[in-house]
Amino acid sequence: MLLRRRNAGAAARRRVAGLEARLSLSATGTAEVPTLAALNARLDARHVAGSGKPIRFVPPQPDDAAGYEARAWRTGEIVTRPGNWHDADNALAWIDWPQTKREVNRQHHLHAPHGEESRRGTARDVLTLFDEDGLVVACAEPSLAELLAGFRWKELFWTQRADVMEKMRFHVFGHALAGKLRAPFRGLTAKALVFSVDAAELHLPAGGQVAAMDARAAAWLRQPAALSSTRVLAPLPVLGIPGWHPDNARAEYYDDAGQFRPGRRSRGVHSTA
Repeated sequence: MLLRRRNAGAAARRRVAGLEARLSLSATGTAEVPTLAALNARLDARHVAGSGKPIRFVPPQPDDAAGYEARAWRTGEIVTRPGNWHDADNALAWIDWPQTKREVNRQHHLHAPHGEESRRGTARDVLTLFDEDGLVVACAEPSLAELLAGFRWKELFWTQRADVMEKMRFHVFGHALAGKLRAPFRGLTAKALVFSVDAAELHLPAGGQVAAMDARAAAWLRQPAALSSTRVLAPLPVLGIPGWHPDNARAEYYDDAGQFRPGRRSRGVHSTA
């Protein structure tokens, strides 16, 4: 999902419209949970599991002992509970981010090749954090990425507000994050990947921007260092993004240390490969 902001009033309206476009089928015109049939109708040749098998959204089976990632790898079946927004958001992420979701599944298999869903470790922790709460950030101005990496939230989102709106784009990847944005709460924090991009890319149609970032995120996940530490994901208080909450139109909103906390420097901008 791409959320782009210009002013507070229109921004709030666009935030709702943008969420609806990303979190439900645009063809339905409603906020109802899409059916499995409707979700499956949006799949094409791009949508494959990490094993290369074509994916399909299926309801849970009580006799299936395989874990989610193992089953997706083995059969291409993406277990999706009907009428459940969390699972529908996951399905929509598969639809919108096919390369990245495929790579997440492939990496889970590489780090738990025998389907040991309980087998963890740093690599799978990073994958899970990103899959659940990932935000993919496109940034055409290095100084803004530096402010983000340094947890300098008020300077980023208030002092440099105009530049953030012009030179950054924020794309929701994580399906849990998508659900949280329906009922946002103080302190809501995403796990962000920040990529340096050319300014022209920020003016592509929304679908083109997401496709470009999908390719970048998938390529990043293939790099050996990508899953080496959870610090590769930058904490980002999403309600501070200009236009994502009506209260952030006031400078004092960013004085709330409970939301906009200092912290250890994250690893900053990643490769655009």
